[in-house]
Amino acid sequence: MASRYTQGLLGPHRVEHAVPADHLGALSLPIGDDGVVVGNDAEGRPQVIGFHHPSPYDVVLVGGLWTAQVLALRLAGTGARVAVETGRAQAWTHLVQAAGAGQECISLYDVGRVPPMGPTVSSPVLVIRDCGMRPPRGRVAAMPWQSVLTLLPYLSPVAPRLLRSAALVGVQRVSPDEAQQIGRIMQLPPQEVEALSTLGDGVTLWCTRRERQYALTQPTDAESGLLGTPRRLD
Repeated sequence: MASRYTQGLLGPHRVEHAVPADHLGALSLPIGDDGVVVGNDAEGRPQVIGFHHPSPYDVVLVGGLWTAQVLALRLAGTGARVAVETGRAQAWTHLVQAAGAGQECISLYDVGRVPPMGPTVSSPVLVIRDCGMRPPRGRVAAMPWQSVLTLLPYLSPVAPRLLRSAALVGVQRVSPDEAQQIGRIMQLPPQEVEALSTLGDGVTLWCTRRERQYALTQPTDAESGLLGTPRRLD
């Protein structure tokens, strides 16, 4: 039976994995129950990512603007401050105005103009870098209680460096050639690599080099009213 997250391919997320109990402490995938819901797995269980850490935390999302904007809304909903560094402010303006409700929970900045945000454990920050396929090195880096999510619509010459240094990588539908490159960098098994070019809209593979999990992001009524339906392409 074909996976409901892919187009005609039996998704590798159907495979069962087991580890001895004394090995559980070595698992490091930061998807748990103390962050923001990024979607559901194939069995409908919520998948949660904790973006706020006492040490620098970099995330790369190879995917669409829609998913990055849903994450921005959900992080802002947890009380985090969200700073968006972008060269296409017009794509974010409506979301910022709708999300704020009179408060600046999401702020827009031109590329290279994000000021120091002063993150603390009680006032964490997410910086979303929406700077195209070749984002310049950011002036504001990840630090304790300030995570950075870099959005890449596709792979580019700077992508391998970003993927190798990221604590967590999200991958949406990519071309077979891009899937092969991502697979080499992230040490994905062949069946995972093949699946990446068939993922449906709204599906993301969240992975480290040791763990991986698919998540289908389903918008709330408010999110779909503001952003529309899930889509990979902008």
